[in-house]
Amino acid sequence: MENKFLKPVFIEAFDLDDAWFQCLSSILDNGVVYEITRGSYQGQRRLEFDLACVHVKNPGHQIIPIIPEGMSIPAPTDMDYIQGYLSYLLTGTKTNTEDYTYGERLVDAKVRIKESKDGKEMVKEIPLNVNQVEEVIKMYKTQGFGTNQATMEIGMPSDIYLADPPCLRLIDTRIRNGKLHFILYFRSWDLWGGFPSNLGGLQLVKQYMAEEIGVEDGEIIALSKGLHLYEYSWELAKMRTKKNIKIG
Repeated sequence: MENKFLKPVFIEAFDLDDAWFQCLSSILDNGVVYEITRGSYQGQRRLEFDLACVHVKNPGHQIIPIIPEGMSIPAPTDMDYIQGYLSYLLTGTKTNTEDYTYGERLVDAKVRIKESKDGKEMVKEIPLNVNQVEEVIKMYKTQGFGTNQATMEIGMPSDIYLADPPCLRLIDTRIRNGKLHFILYFRSWDLWGGFPSNLGGLQLVKQYMAEEIGVEDGEIIALSKGLHLYEYSWELAKMRTKKNIKIG
């Protein structure tokens, strides 16, 4: 039997638009096609990297993807949506039908536990009383930049029970050369629509935090073992990159 190994992909990009285009181009060459047996779009096919590391040097330069004139492709996101997404990331507001939001986990995290009362099972939320965004800002402002502890966590152990656990799990930070940098980890990540919206919103969060700390805005390094394209977006990716999918 032939030995096969995972094929990590490293992409170095100038800005977020460049990162999105390069990822689309690379996944058509290097992605693995498989059928989803659990999770979103169960039963459908997905094209996915074994592992992707995307280094964006100037994420604030061009935040949203540019679709060239003449291409009949809908833009995957826009600045109005990303501005709204910023509010989502910096507030703990959620609806009764949501188990969590990224914003809740960042600024108003709660532990959800099940209780039985009068023979009925109920979910109780216990607030942790921590705003990770403000705590990281405070940490850097009061104790300097020489630390590896300024990490903001989205994931919780209990997420394993959720039907739709968070895709974004970790926002790590570093201040180096007078700039605030984000290191992100996504367990699963939709390349067509999620990637540009997520990184656009997180870039605005980083800009806000850098200004509050008193440093310059820096780079983004994003890692994922689940950066993928759902089958419905394969044709869009082929049109945008003018390439075909290589299925090995």
